[in-house]
Amino acid sequence: MVAALFVVSLASITAFTTEDTSNHSPTSDQANSSPPIIAATDENNSSNDLSFVEHEPLVDTEESEAKTTSNSAPLKPEIDHPGTNREIVLSLLKGHYNSPTINDSLSKKLFESYLNSLDPNRLYFTESDIQSFNQYSLSLDNALLTNDLNPAYDIFNTYHKNLTTRMSWVVALIEDDSYEWNFKQDDQLLIDRSEAPWENSEEELDQLWVKRIKNSLLGLILAGKELPEAKETLLKRYKNQLNRATQTKSEDVFELYMNAFTMTFDPHTNYLSPRDAENFDINMSLSLQGIGAVLQSDNEFTKVVRLIAAGPADKAGELKPGDRIVGVGQGKNGEIVDVVGERLDDVVKKIRGERDTTVRLEIIPASSTDITQTKIIKIVRDKVKLEEQSAKKDIVEIQRDGKTYKVGIINIPTFYMDFEAFRKRDPNYKSTSRDVKNLIAELEEEGIDGLVIDLRNNGGGSLFEARELTGLFIRKGPTVQVRDVDQNVQVHTNSDSNVYYSGPMAVLVNRLSASASEIFAGAMQDYQRAIVLGGQTFGKGTVQSLHRLNHGEIKLTQAKFYRISGQSTQNKGVIPDIEFPSLYNKDVVGESSLDNALPWDTISSIHHSKYGDFSTLVPTLASNHNTRINNDPDFQYLNKQIERLNQQREKTHISLNINERKAEREELEQASLALENERRKAKGEAIFKTVEEMNEFNSEEEANKKPAQEDAVLVESGEILLDMIEMAGIQVTSK
Repeated sequence: MVAALFVVSLASITAFTTEDTSNHSPTSDQANSSPPIIAATDENNSSNDLSFVEHEPLVDTEESEAKTTSNSAPLKPEIDHPGTNREIVLSLLKGHYNSPTINDSLSKKLFESYLNSLDPNRLYFTESDIQSFNQYSLSLDNALLTNDLNPAYDIFNTYHKNLTTRMSWVVALIEDDSYEWNFKQDDQLLIDRSEAPWENSEEELDQLWVKRIKNSLLGLILAGKELPEAKETLLKRYKNQLNRATQTKSEDVFELYMNAFTMTFDPHTNYLSPRDAENFDINMSLSLQGIGAVLQSDNEFTKVVRLIAAGPADKAGELKPGDRIVGVGQGKNGEIVDVVGERLDDVVKKIRGERDTTVRLEIIPASSTDITQTKIIKIVRDKVKLEEQSAKKDIVEIQRDGKTYKVGIINIPTFYMDFEAFRKRDPNYKSTSRDVKNLIAELEEEGIDGLVIDLRNNGGGSLFEARELTGLFIRKGPTVQVRDVDQNVQVHTNSDSNVYYSGPMAVLVNRLSASASEIFAGAMQDYQRAIVLGGQTFGKGTVQSLHRLNHGEIKLTQAKFYRISGQSTQNKGVIPDIEFPSLYNKDVVGESSLDNALPWDTISSIHHSKYGDFSTLVPTLASNHNTRINNDPDFQYLNKQIERLNQQREKTHISLNINERKAEREELEQASLALENERRKAKGEAIFKTVEEMNEFNSEEEANKKPAQEDAVLVESGEILLDMIEMAGIQVTSK
C-alpha cells in the first residue's frame, strides 16, 4: 500500500538511538523486512552500531525542493538520477559479493520486485495494467545499463494515478451515509494477497475494497467503537494517505526503484538518497530518546522488527518482534491516536519523546491474525546505557538424588565494546569478553558445576568481541573465517592463549540469535567445547559496507562469514545439538525467510583441535531431554501454544460476519484461559477466573522478567548439562 512508497529503501527505522557515534565501517547489518539483527563488526563499539545497523533516517518532505506529483504533471527523473543509476550499477558489478550479472533474468526479477514494492497486496493495479507493463519485463536490464529510468517512472505514475483515484473512491464511500454496512453477511476476506491473481477490472477492485473497508470497520467496532466513530477513524486514515500521495517526490520514486534493483542481489544491499544519507549521519550523532525498538512499515501498519537489548521496550517486556503498532498515546492517560496508514517517520516522531515520560502503544500482537485483538501497553522512554547491556550472571540450582548442583548462567544481550575507550588505550575499557571473564571468576568462587552462556535474542555486535569471547574457553586458535568479494579468505583468531574456564558448558541460542552470536556458537560447536542448545539461529552471515556516491550512498554486501569447519553461518545459521520447542515461525523469522537471501555454502575448513566429542552423547541427552519436557507443565504449555499458533497461521481467510468474529474471539480467549489454568494447576498455582484477570497478570509478569530459577528453558539447559557431566564421568562437587 501507500506506506511502501514513502518508506524509501523499504528499510526500517529505529524509535531510539544510542548516545555514541559510529564511523562508517563494514557491518553485517540486518534491515528491511527482516527480524531483529545487530551487526557483527570488527573492532567496533556495538553500542554505536545499534543506530547504524538498522536505521532508516527521517525524511522531511516539506523541506525538499524536489518535484512532487500533481494530476497534470507525472513525475520524471531528476537531473542527477541517470548518473546515480550508473554509479549504482557499477558499484554492484564491481563490489557486490555475488559478482552479479545484469541480464534478462535480472530484468524479470527486478520487474516483479518493483511491482511488489509498489503494490504488494495487489490492491491498485489491474491485470490490464500488468499486461501493459510486460513490455518492460525483459528490458529493464538494458534500461539500467543505458541509465534509462523512464520505464520505472511510467510504471510508478500509473500506480500513483490508481492510488489517488482509489483513495478518493474510498473516502467518498465511507462518507456516504446512505451506504449500508451489513456486518451479518457471510463474507470472507483473503488474509494474504501477495500471491493472489491481479483483479481483472476496477469493478472487481471495488468489491475487494468494500470488503477491506468492512473488515477495518468491523475491527474498530469489535475494539469498542461505535460505527460513526469507526468511520471517522477510517476517514482520517485514508485522507492522510491521499494527502501523503500528493507529496510524493521524484526522489522517492528513484530511491524506491533503485532499492527494488539492489535488493534483487540480496536483502541487505540498499541505496540511500542524499537526504537519507545526511539524516543517517545526523541521527547517529544525536541523543534521541524513545522505546528502544526498530520499526518498519508493513503495508498500512508499523511493525516491530526487533528490540534493542536493555532498551525501555526490552525491559518492559510487553512489546515483541512482529507486533504491529496501530495507535500511540502520550502519557499515562493521553488519547490513543490512530496511526494506521501513517508514514513510518511520523509514527516514530510520536513514539520518541522526553526521557522518563510514558508512551502508550496500541498493538496487534504478532501471534494474532485478527486485527481486532489489540492491547495497550505502557513504556517509559529512556536511553540505553552501555552498562545496561552488560553481561550478567545468575545461578540455577538443580536437585538430583537429594543433592543440589549449581549451574552458572551468563546472559549476554549483545556483543559490546567501548571502542572509544579502547582506542584511547584505557586499561579499564568495557567489553563483553572482559565482563564475562570477571563473571566466570565470580561464578567459580561460588562453586558452579557447569556453565550456560545464554545468547537468546542476542542479535550480534562486535566481531572482535565474538572472537575474544571464544578465546576465554579455548587455547589460542582460529575463531571465524571471512571471505571477501575477491574470494580472499581472512582467518580471525583470538588474541589470548589463556583459558579462563575449562569446565563443562553449554551455549543457549534461539531464532533471534544472529551474526556475532552465531560466530561464537558455531566456534564452540566446531571445537566441541560446548554443547549448543535451543533453536536454529537467524542465519545472518554477510558483511556490508557503506560507500558514498555523488548523489547519496550505497550499502553493499561485500563479504561472508564462515565457521572454522568451513560452513557458512549465512541462511542456515547454527543448528543446535539439542533443539527446544520454539514459538518462532522459521518461514517468517530468519534470513531464510527473506527474498534473495544469499545461500548457505562451504569453504575449506581450518585445522583446529577438538576438546571433546558430543556425537556419542547427544542421542541419550536428547532422549532424556524429551522425556523431561513431555512431563514439564511449562513445556507442555509451550507445545500447545505452538500448536494453536500453527492452526492460526493456517487460516487463509477472515470472516466479515460480526457474530462469527465475536464467537472466534471468545473461543480463542477461553482456550487461552483454559491452557494457562491447566499449566498453573499442574504447578500448584492459583488459577484465573476470568480472561481479564489472566491478561492483567501476564502484563505485570512480562514487565518483571523471571529470575533464572523460574525460567524453564534455563533450568532444562542445566539439566542437560548435568546429564552430560554424568555421562562423561566428570567429577563435580554437590552441595
